[in-house]
Amino acid sequence: MAAGRVRVRAGQGPGGSWEFATSAPHPRLRPGVLGYRGIRLALDRPRRRLETPIGAVTLLLGFEGPVRISGAGRPTVSLVSVYSGLTTTPVVGEHDGHIAGVEVLLAPWAAFTLFGTPQHEVADRAVDPDDLPHEPGGGVGGRWRGTGELAAALAALPTWEARFGLLDDVLTRWSAAGPPSAARVRQAWSLLVRSAGAIPVPRLAEEVGWGVRHLENHFREQIGLGPKAAARVLRLQRARRLLAAGRSPAETAASCGFYDQAHLSGEFKAMTGCTPREFTAARKRPGPVAPAADRLNGEATSLVLPVSADDPSGRSADFSKTRSRG
Repeated sequence: MAAGRVRVRAGQGPGGSWEFATSAPHPRLRPGVLGYRGIRLALDRPRRRLETPIGAVTLLLGFEGPVRISGAGRPTVSLVSVYSGLTTTPVVGEHDGHIAGVEVLLAPWAAFTLFGTPQHEVADRAVDPDDLPHEPGGGVGGRWRGTGELAAALAALPTWEARFGLLDDVLTRWSAAGPPSAARVRQAWSLLVRSAGAIPVPRLAEEVGWGVRHLENHFREQIGLGPKAAARVLRLQRARRLLAAGRSPAETAASCGFYDQAHLSGEFKAMTGCTPREFTAARKRPGPVAPAADRLNGEATSLVLPVSADDPSGRSADFSKTRSRG
């Protein structure tokens, strides 16, 4: 199975080299598999990046070096391959400057099918995908017994196009073998995404023909968050998109269904660790040798954070230092 057209961006400078490759998955995998992104960084210093909540599950199949992932209220983990469920709070990922792998972006209901794992068990968590409660494909992984073997096979291939093609084949098999998601859950998720989180939960339940409690239970199992929490993430996602396009916080608040600008600022702070103005200003500052690699194409989802000079690991740095250090 052939992958979609591969687009590669690369650069090199005094601080090291970087390469990002993107591709759409095979049409058979859409709309559940949203995209592929290849990453290769060879930098001369550690890298820290703040990741904000998005309406997708992320699977990183790592080739080289671990990523240390931390966040308020969650255990800090150090992993080479990472499965990240839906989250409502920001996390910080950091590494020594050398990292390579392929990131797969998944609709939550597709992640439920591919891995056979109730998504509420991995919400607000980052875990080794081989430690998920069930094996890929609901226990039928085919040639690849786990994501560790798959990552090694991807690393051995010579081109991003070949890697994305292998992912098309493997994910197609896993999808066929895994537990199907409920059509009404997929419909409810689609309605939430199209409305950018604006549709009320009772109306959402009415649209799909379920009671609110029934919808909430199935939604948590196959999406990870309840519909109200998922709507918060999708509203934030749209707000970031509008702010990045130059809309003011007041205009953004009105367009995204927040009560007022203060409501937007409070939600933004709770879910990203900074205010809308701080986030927008940080995105505009000159970056290091490698740009922030946003998980969603064309959207502002990440911030590259400075690494403290007296703590090369970056563990003592926080967002306030990002503002003061520029």
